[in-house]
Amino acid sequence: MAKRRAMLIAGKWIETGTTGPIRNPYNGEILAEVCLAGEAEADEAIRAAVAAFAVGRRLPAHKRAEALQKIAADITIRKEEFARSLSSESGKPITDARREVGRAITTFTVAAEEAKRISGEIVPLDIAPGTDNHFGLSRRVPLGPILGITPFNFPLNLVAHKVAPALAVGNPIVLKPAPQTPLTSLLLGEVFLQSGLPAGMLGIVPCANAVAERMVTDERFKMVSFTGSAAVGWMLKGKAGKKRVVLELGGNAGVIVEPDADLDQAADRCVVGGYAYSGQTCISVQRIYAHESVYQKFLDKLVQRVGALKAGNPAEESTVVGPLIDEGAAKRVEAWIKEAAAAGAKVRIGGKRQGSVVEATVLTDVTPEMKVSCQEVFGPVVTVAPYVKFDDALAGINDSPYGLQAGVFTRDIKKAFQSFRDLDVGAVLINEIPTFRADHMPYGGVKDSGLGREGLRYAIDEMTEIKLLVLNLS
Repeated sequence: MAKRRAMLIAGKWIETGTTGPIRNPYNGEILAEVCLAGEAEADEAIRAAVAAFAVGRRLPAHKRAEALQKIAADITIRKEEFARSLSSESGKPITDARREVGRAITTFTVAAEEAKRISGEIVPLDIAPGTDNHFGLSRRVPLGPILGITPFNFPLNLVAHKVAPALAVGNPIVLKPAPQTPLTSLLLGEVFLQSGLPAGMLGIVPCANAVAERMVTDERFKMVSFTGSAAVGWMLKGKAGKKRVVLELGGNAGVIVEPDADLDQAADRCVVGGYAYSGQTCISVQRIYAHESVYQKFLDKLVQRVGALKAGNPAEESTVVGPLIDEGAAKRVEAWIKEAAAAGAKVRIGGKRQGSVVEATVLTDVTPEMKVSCQEVFGPVVTVAPYVKFDDALAGINDSPYGLQAGVFTRDIKKAFQSFRDLDVGAVLINEIPTFRADHMPYGGVKDSGLGREGLRYAIDEMTEIKLLVLNLS
């Protein structure tokens, strides 16, 4: 019988009569039955967060930093346990799972440092007659209780990107983890309880979407931080009322390969960007534009490398392409591939599905109207198209409702800066794939890809507000 997992509220593990099964996406094994919060439990978590804020907002920086360092250290001690949990519930290959745990350790470590350097500003106020002796200073202060809603694809590090900066500034946070992958966040809850922070500073409440929507509308939360699909994110923003909202949403990231690029480097990196975690990341490489003079050569190199990727059981060390989060997602990706092929696209490699595993796929001869081009595939599918003029490639990247990140492989510094100027995205990466993310960099998108920025210092800015003190020293 699967183990029951309780939710974390006010420092206590709370069980309810309603549970949901957590399944291994690869073999369907039930890993646990997770207790689900109803309205009463959600209200209890919010009340605990409100009470904790009275203490958390006054915690000195060194206390917050020490707690975050303790969390990082304790995750390090249990690193393999976290990786196995993460891999089992998300289907992420174990080698990728270990990398994610390592990144989460970095996220909490950097947050500990940022907690000690939340600065203010001296504001000159003597700019008009009569203000000769006026003096101002500002500092950033915590907003208050935060609701964090996280997706299935990074069950630890995307949780860390909400929890760590919130704790760094003294904001309590109530976390609603993805319904497919709550187990790793509950492990984090165990670590949190040993951190020395007030109990209500972190609540973890798996719940139905309807309960989460009601929490979004609750005025006791001062901010909602959501990572997930564009449709759901913008819908929740419409319900959030006066509270601050940060959205990290979807994308269909593009790459440009110029004639002067190192084609082997570009192909190597695009394979990583397109097929890591079976393409289930919002910055996965989806659309590649290769200059016509190197198009065929680049395509051959890409297909050759894709053919060497091992698909299958995520628990095996050699697996690169594991399952999608469930068979329904795999069937959708398979249907999009078939739909594109029926409309004239060519399947250069892959395209088949076995259960929840979809083969790493390369498509050519696609059109902008195909779903694999204009929507977010969220699967192991990459399209490759030739272009003649660099401006046309830039226009192709911009021809999307999304604008998260984009990559350009070139040795031409002018084109690098032209890309930075003209691409409508949150970040442009030169000689690197859009899938790259350092956990302390500003991260977020434009258009349908989101609102606001994550990345420790930048998330801290979102989670605080400027408060000004004015002194008349006459």
